[in-house]
Amino acid sequence: MSWIRRTVEHDGVRLACRDWPGQGPPLVLLHGLAGHAGEWDAIARALSPRHRVVAVDQRGQGDSSRHPGDVSRAAYVADVVAVAEHLRLHRPVVVGQSLGGHTALLAAAARPGLIGALVLVESGPGGPDPEVQARIGGWLDAWPVPFPSLRAAVEFFGGGAIGEAWAAGLERRAGGWWPRFDRDVMVASLAENARRSFWDDWTNVTCPTLAVWAQQGIVPPRDIDEMFRHRPELRALSVPGAGHDVHLEHPGLLSRAIRDFLDEVIGAGLLPA
Repeated sequence: MSWIRRTVEHDGVRLACRDWPGQGPPLVLLHGLAGHAGEWDAIARALSPRHRVVAVDQRGQGDSSRHPGDVSRAAYVADVVAVAEHLRLHRPVVVGQSLGGHTALLAAAARPGLIGALVLVESGPGGPDPEVQARIGGWLDAWPVPFPSLRAAVEFFGGGAIGEAWAAGLERRAGGWWPRFDRDVMVASLAENARRSFWDDWTNVTCPTLAVWAQQGIVPPRDIDEMFRHRPELRALSVPGAGHDVHLEHPGLLSRAIRDFLDEVIGAGLLPA
């Protein structure tokens, strides 16, 4: 099964989406910072027979508008709402990895009547983290762009499925292969995460929620404990040996976890079948 290209125009920003046809409850998939919708292809392919799956190139990244005027957390949340409304997705399940998970969390808190369920992959409320912009900026500055070839990019990003997925986010332009985002836009997108906490938003989430963390991921154990303290009904899965890009390392495992979670939520009548 293949996907259909959709474009959602919202507040002067073009959002590119991969729409995988399906008959069941819809899913919206959100990649992490400096990522792209194609990261979700394996998982979308696995879930689409039973769900309509829409993977979004978030603002500033992929095939979406490269230089949006607003990169606030609220702007990213408004994009989720715009995609759901424009594509007529009734009470979608929003799945997000890393900063995409953070956006999904905020959307569920801000629009409880819109979001049917939430899946966080290597993500949490977090913050404040005063060093995050310098840390991510330094990481992006270390990319040897332009890459002379896709093979060189795959090797730089660690090889295997992870390297292939990150390399797939590049585009060919003069001189070689370049990121499909602006470094400064990515760093600016983290401004609020640097200066404030989002724990109030977490406590305001009321929809069924699954959190998937990697054993070698980036979410601190103290944050995980705090998430359970605020929401003891949280469903959770820890993936042994996995890293932050668990959705790329173990797409089959994550697909099954999402499918089982949705079967449980639908069976309990908490989400329309």
